Amino acid sequence: MGHLAHGITRTGIDRPAPRAQRRATAPAHRPVNLLLLFDSDFTAPDQVVLRGRRLEHVRDVHRAAAGDRLTVGVEGGRIGSGEILHLDRDSISLRIALDRDPPPPLPLTLVLALPRPKVLNRVIAGAASMGVKRIVLINAWRVEKSYWSTPRLAPDNLRLQSILGLEQARDTTLPSIELRRLFRPFVEQELPAIAAGTRALVAHPAGGMECPRAITGPATLVIGPEGGFIDAEIASLARAGFASISLGPRILRVETAVAALLARLF
Repeated sequence: MGHLAHGITRTGIDRPAPRAQRRATAPAHRPVNLLLLFDSDFTAPDQVVLRGRRLEHVRDVHRAAAGDRLTVGVEGGRIGSGEILHLDRDSISLRIALDRDPPPPLPLTLVLALPRPKVLNRVIAGAASMGVKRIVLINAWRVEKSYWSTPRLAPDNLRLQSILGLEQARDTTLPSIELRRLFRPFVEQELPAIAAGTRALVAHPAGGMECPRAITGPATLVIGPEGGFIDAEIASLARAGFASISLGPRILRVETAVAALLARLF
């Protein structure tokens, strides 16, 4: 009998490759769709030098080499291609050419009850990848006090998650992220001005109407914690001019609800 292909037994069952081999052959992360560049990266008007996370990603995940081209974009600016001029253990240099604009932003301000630290990174990256450019993280009765002490709220981490979201979506404009720890003062004193001239909506499991589809014009969307806002909070938001909407009877996790609502609204 001839030799069997690696990983296939005589019973026809596909055995997984040994763990060490899987580590050697499978990238730890999926390649990003864009390398986001910053002013500090430029060494000439059309050349950049990258180190750290982006170097490691190009080298270990893309497995790129000199002469390869990657999609790049400049923070707050245009998108194009970057030709690798040099790549070693310490740095990568690219010659870039920018030829197109990033996708348009969503005309939306997202006001979000602070999620559990475990999912905060995914929510921020996901919202950034969908084009949200202003995010306000707020307190609510069902937001545990300990959530506000998580290191994931550090500005550097929020910025990193936003960058990862932009790289996924081939976008270049970072969202602003604001923290508001006092619910009532924010809703009564700041939120009406934020929502002025926009369609003001609050997602609530017991919402009064179905979430609208493909709206036109700007919107301000408030999303509560996984247990929902309490009645007093919904009443405060109603006094601020927010209409309650629902995605139906299913109770969704925050990261799922954010994606579903943005996809439905826009």
